Amino acid sequence: MRMFDRFVRKQLSCLLAGSLVCVSGALAQQPSPPQRPQPIVAWSAKPVQATDWSAPNKPHWKLSDVLAKHSGQRSWQEDIVSDRDFIARYISMAPGEQTKRQFFADDRVFWIVQSGRMRVSIDGQEPFVAGPGFMVQVPYRVPYSIATEGGEPALRFEVIGAQAVPLYPSDETPAPLDGKKYMKVTFTGRGAYDEINKPYLDFTKDVVNANSRGGPFVKDDKTFANMIRGPGQPPPPASNLGHFHIGYSEFWLILEGKIDYLIEGVPFFTAEPGDVVYAPQGRWHRASFGGTGTATRLAINPRPDGMHNFQAPESH
Repeated sequence: MRMFDRFVRKQLSCLLAGSLVCVSGALAQQPSPPQRPQPIVAWSAKPVQATDWSAPNKPHWKLSDVLAKHSGQRSWQEDIVSDRDFIARYISMAPGEQTKRQFFADDRVFWIVQSGRMRVSIDGQEPFVAGPGFMVQVPYRVPYSIATEGGEPALRFEVIGAQAVPLYPSDETPAPLDGKKYMKVTFTGRGAYDEINKPYLDFTKDVVNANSRGGPFVKDDKTFANMIRGPGQPPPPASNLGHFHIGYSEFWLILEGKIDYLIEGVPFFTAEPGDVVYAPQGRWHRASFGGTGTATRLAINPRPDGMHNFQAPESH
């Protein structure tokens, strides 16, 4: 009782003194807002000659151009990105089409549904139907399959590791692969889901309708797919070059609204939903929320904590 009396007296004194937060004994302290770390000025090694784009990589893939190229086709694929870290492509599956059960040895695979509907079956998960805006991922060594649902083709933007090739459970028949011979082996271990990496996310429901800020959908030691979301705003001045990366390239899939880009050596442009933008390592690049509504880009790179080299203040 004496301890309780002392607690009450201390809280009353605190309140009378005008304090907004009184902390004593087992009461938890109210957390202070996180502070941004102070930037560190250093010398960074930027290529004298800017790294060029090599096919199929290019500054701006417009989804409208990709669709026009494959007009009249129901089953097709188009490579959009190919570098030392990732291969990314648009894949259209015709009604009734389905993949074999397959998996990848050491890399997650993830995709974003652009149009149509697909039934996704992942070992250890209840099968689900993914429609436009769904983001789906499968950990390494976990078998999965995809089947088009309904009477329209299902179009997805899929990202895999650069050296990843499909492997198959022992009860499946491998699809022929140039330069490879499939043989039976044994292995141990499988990837798993966690608090960030989940089987799927419904972008419309879980982000747009929930007015969420976005955040990571894929995050592990070599893959980072991060939703960056915000309201439209005027473009920054041309003197704002953005930043560059030393050891890796970066690309973005536009999920919503308009994103303005300024990439070193490329005139200012605006990308829209379904478009893909690519910045090679070492090139200045800047992305900002364009238009008047909310915009979201999915930033994809191999470094969750990658170094962003921003312009340093000029010395006086």
